[in-house]
Amino acid sequence: MKTFLLAAITAGVLAYGANFILNSNWQATSATAYTTSGARVGDPGGNLVGADWPAAAESERDS
Repeated sequence: MKTFLLAAITAGVLAYGANFILNSNWQATSATAYTTSGARVGDPGGNLVGADWPAAAESERDS
């Protein structure tokens, strides 16, 4: 029983640590992640769906 509890606690700590590291360091939009001398990605434009897409807020209000 002690082994199972230790494994469960270890899995939880590792999951929390991975979540913290991945969310704080490695998430970026494609426009910023792939902006290098070899791949010049400019402004994504207004025709792409993004995090601040106005229709997303409207659909959340309707439900």
